[in-house]
Amino acid sequence: MSYRNMQECLADLEAHGHLKRIDAEVDPCLELAAIQRRAFRANAPALLFTRVKGTSFPMLCNLFGTRERLHYIFRDSLPAVHAVLAAKADPAAALKTLWRSLAAVPGLWRMLPRTRHAGTGEGVPVLARRCAPADLPRLTCWPMDGGAFITLPLVYTEDPEKPGTDASNLGMYRVQQSGNAYAPDEMGLHYQIHRGIGVHHAHALAAGRPLPVHVYVGGPPSLTVAAVMPLPERLSELRFAGLLGGRRMDLARVDGLPLPVLAEADFCISGHVLPGLKPEGPFGDHVGYYSLTHDFPVFRVDAVYHREGAVWPFTAVGRPPQEDTVFGDFIHELTGPLVPQVFQGVREVHAVDAAGVHPLLLALGSERYTPYEAGRRPRELLTAALHLLGTTQTALAKYVLVAAHEDAPGLSARHAPEFLRHMLERADFSRDLHFITHSTNDTLDYTGLGLNEGSKLIWASAGEKRRTLGLELTGPAADMPSLPEGFGDVRLVGPGMLVVRGPAHALGRNQQDPGVEALAQALARWPGREAFPLVLVVDDADFCAENMDNFLWVAFTRSDPATDVYGARAQTRAKHWSCEAPLVMDARLKPFHAPPLEEDPAITRRVDALAAPGGPLHGYI
Repeated sequence: MSYRNMQECLADLEAHGHLKRIDAEVDPCLELAAIQRRAFRANAPALLFTRVKGTSFPMLCNLFGTRERLHYIFRDSLPAVHAVLAAKADPAAALKTLWRSLAAVPGLWRMLPRTRHAGTGEGVPVLARRCAPADLPRLTCWPMDGGAFITLPLVYTEDPEKPGTDASNLGMYRVQQSGNAYAPDEMGLHYQIHRGIGVHHAHALAAGRPLPVHVYVGGPPSLTVAAVMPLPERLSELRFAGLLGGRRMDLARVDGLPLPVLAEADFCISGHVLPGLKPEGPFGDHVGYYSLTHDFPVFRVDAVYHREGAVWPFTAVGRPPQEDTVFGDFIHELTGPLVPQVFQGVREVHAVDAAGVHPLLLALGSERYTPYEAGRRPRELLTAALHLLGTTQTALAKYVLVAAHEDAPGLSARHAPEFLRHMLERADFSRDLHFITHSTNDTLDYTGLGLNEGSKLIWASAGEKRRTLGLELTGPAADMPSLPEGFGDVRLVGPGMLVVRGPAHALGRNQQDPGVEALAQALARWPGREAFPLVLVVDDADFCAENMDNFLWVAFTRSDPATDVYGARAQTRAKHWSCEAPLVMDARLKPFHAPPLEEDPAITRRVDALAAPGGPLHGYI
């Protein structure tokens, strides 16, 4: 079924038991976000709150909370999506199976946006009513947030040097509605590094003109998915939204508005990004920490429009898994066949959600450069890894671990524990580690040298197994040398992986810790070190060893490769850093890191009451 707007989607979901209305009064300050996080964990239906404090608009959460619901929403259009993307991934195969590719034909027509001139805007649903910015719902997700934020904004811009929908960008960037030094008609526009809006903004600044912006909320569900998709070059979000939604996107050109209007959106906040910056944040983010206050562009609001019966969808971000985890899985499902076309020599990639997405990228590649050599070693894998760091959103990865498909044809990058085991069994730390220092990093990563700056590590392993990984601390492995003062509580996490509690970190940025260096050298004398080639220094060994998700989150969100990687008998020769097993990573919280997210206990108790027997959310969260 193709939905023209959000209202059609919600009516269908409600009729089939996928949506529940909640008529009890709820608070958008912390309470709704806590409810959303629990609703996701409980695999709850979508929840429509009809009485929200401070606003007359209903608010919707958990729309995309389960994979099953996402597939239900797009059930009629997915065959065409798969057919179009498969044809792009392998045109020759599409021609050979032409009869199967016929499913793509209707989708191609739906990818063309429908644009009409609407004069004063009469008859355009999203322009039916106007309100003030203060009338909009104001959601605050975490106790230390700097104000209310729009968590599912659809930010539409066009290239000032090439106006029109073909070069447009529809992205999901953080929009701060209140707090800090914003005037009543201003909002913060936080777009991270390596985002399409940045090119448009740069061209506007070069021309000395404000950048026109429309921030949409709601509308056909396909718009939200399109806004977060890492789409192939020259495939606009509007075109993909039409393909996924099974319906051409309706645009209207209206006198007096600088950009076309997405006619079936629920809200349209129209304005301009002005020259100059203002502090934005802090805000709890999807890595599991706060992104701190920094200067970002300011969006001046000229007008706020909304349709009759407008609904305000929202989500809540935090340490994975969250609702955006479902987006990530769906994106992988759709774009997986395109990976070999976009990245030559790469068969599969996986940005690990449990590790905060961008901090850890696993990849399977081919190793074909030197088939005549007696043993396989990383050669083509390095080319593949550099390609991953040179284009699309994979360029934001901090740790890139690449394995050769030929070594284990059944291995998948989607299964992080098995992938890590495969890498550790083959790791040769004298050759396999390649650092890139003073590099561009994800805006939300605070482990490096500063905002948007840090280091990267390519770890490429290939060839036969070099070691058998330890499964318990017995035999020679139990004969661990005395650890330096402050280190202890050694715990086994998984095959070949240990965590060690360390003293609280007290050094500044870009400073290596002599204590961790002493630990690495002590472990160099350990008879069992080859069986445990990875050791993690942490603040809480029991928490980190409790499960693999905790290990991945701590290891890769709290370490910078260039500063925090150590190793037994480490040395630098001809600019290449190497070591022997074990590799030691310092994954403690540092004084300059952003604080991790924690819920307000009072809010937790309030949500407990809502979920208790007799409460309006009992049975849902």
